[in-house]
Amino acid sequence: MSKPTKSNTIGFCQRIQLDWLEQTAQMVRDGIPPTTIRQNLDAFLSDRLSVGNTKKSGNRQLTISILMRIWSSVPPELENLRDRGLELLQKLPIESHLAIHWGMAIAVYPFFGGVAEAVGRLTKLQSNIIATQVQSRLRDRYGDRETVTRATRRILRCFIDWQVLQDTDKLGIYQSITPIIITDQQITAWLLEAVLTSTQNSSGQLNTITRSPLLFPFILTAPTTFDLKRSTHLEISHQGLREEVIALSRRSLNPF
Repeated sequence: MSKPTKSNTIGFCQRIQLDWLEQTAQMVRDGIPPTTIRQNLDAFLSDRLSVGNTKKSGNRQLTISILMRIWSSVPPELENLRDRGLELLQKLPIESHLAIHWGMAIAVYPFFGGVAEAVGRLTKLQSNIIATQVQSRLRDRYGDRETVTRATRRILRCFIDWQVLQDTDKLGIYQSITPIIITDQQITAWLLEAVLTSTQNSSGQLNTITRSPLLFPFILTAPTTFDLKRSTHLEISHQGLREEVIALSRRSLNPF
């Protein structure tokens, strides 16, 4: 699996709906202050999650924290990636927004990326995705804790809600959906950057990153050397005659 993260922090532990991410991103694009975004989300979710519960540890407050961290209060080193993601959301049709929300989720929350990677690897091996197999892979990496199992289960339900997996007639067994083909090279370059960020690898073979299991809901049209050279956040080099390597540029590694 991917290179281990610096800690065993899970972070993404709630079932998040795509339209909640969409609303959060829209408020950030509109320039609404973080405090107001949090208040707006609390009001919006008040009759959907933890009704009548205002505790900081409640499901609603945890959900708001996840939404905020993905699009509003992102880690400082990811602000540039976030800003360019917002620009893509602004210009893309709504049906293409999933890829951008996905990219931010894996970049901000390596645990989310870990679940995606486990599912992606299993889709290459078998026709069905078994929840217990995914949970086992995450426990191997993050520790045999109930919180790992519970968070993995909730992220898998996100995948169902986001229509990148579908239920079968057997509990805990899922099927993959036909991947979305992405031909826009700007989206592709941005997603490759998100994958490198999620795995905490500053470089990797282009073919390997383009086909990363973290991106299992998508098929990326391989970018050309010319396309990548146009990116100011990725660098491309060659190892041997045919092997192309991409790396996060110094601007991405040190955005300030």
